[in-house]
Amino acid sequence: MDAATSTPGTTPDGPAGSTPADGTPVDAHAGPHGYTDAKSEYLRRLRRIEGQVRGIARMVDEDVYCIDVLTQVSAVTKALQAVSIGLVEDHLAHCVVDAARQSPEAGAAKVKEAADAIARLVRS
Repeated sequence: MDAATSTPGTTPDGPAGSTPADGTPVDAHAGPHGYTDAKSEYLRRLRRIEGQVRGIARMVDEDVYCIDVLTQVSAVTKALQAVSIGLVEDHLAHCVVDAARQSPEAGAAKVKEAADAIARLVRS
């Protein structure tokens, strides 16, 4: 099979994540990701969060009142949660849907992966 006739999630040598004939492993997570279309927006938001965190460090260095520091920590936490939710939505809409189109097994594996990631986010 040549690259022009390969199906999504496969390489010319077989399914993503397999080892082609030359013995080099294929990265199952390679290729465009669900967030690719919004990458610049994610980077903008993360840079803003980074600036907020630096501001919190300055506040601590300057002995700012505890509640004021905690208010800023809360704002950063909410901003990171918003980024996380967006990434989960993009992952479900792109990566999980694409895997489900490949096969029920691939879809189930991506759903499990997403559920595990969501569980980690909820615990944090």
